[in-house]
Amino acid sequence: MAGVPAEVERVDGRTARAERTRAAIVDAHLSLIGEGDLRPTGERIAERAGVSLRALWTNFKDMETLFEASGAQVLALYDDNFTPVSPELPRAERVTLYCQQRARLLQLIAAPARAAAVREPFSRQLRVNRQRHIDRVRDEVEILFAAELTLAGPDAATIRDGVIAASMWPAWSMLREGLALSPEAAERVMTRTITALLDV
Repeated sequence: MAGVPAEVERVDGRTARAERTRAAIVDAHLSLIGEGDLRPTGERIAERAGVSLRALWTNFKDMETLFEASGAQVLALYDDNFTPVSPELPRAERVTLYCQQRARLLQLIAAPARAAAVREPFSRQLRVNRQRHIDRVRDEVEILFAAELTLAGPDAATIRDGVIAASMWPAWSMLREGLALSPEAAERVMTRTITALLDV
């Protein structure tokens, strides 16, 4: 490149290669999880990414740092597929649209959520990742159902927390896997539950 010192070009090239390697490792991690390997080893991740095991641990010092990067990619996927629901709509329509979107997003992140649940008790980073999802849903619920929460007065926090709990992965997992409901049936249960909670 004209006018760019050779050393700068070399540094930029190394940075770009490192970013590609990190992206390939994260993609491999999430791909294996998506195929049902809920606890992929470093060896399997490196093999899928097409890098050496040494390269894996050079780019990620341990599984916790890989969980952080993979969690960020899952959140980015979540955000790319999220559309705010207007709080100006009638309550029934807000509940319907909220539950439709929650069902779609939970299906979208089902594989990494399932894998995180397996390892979360032993991983601080996975607990941090989960909290980030909870914070997003809390913010959405407080905005979307502000009118109902205001009417609830001293019960507002209880109702808010009930809505959040009814629309997070543990509840969805129970409906889909514990009760073997279809996504459509699970969404109907979520909608009925949240409608009842907001009937203030």
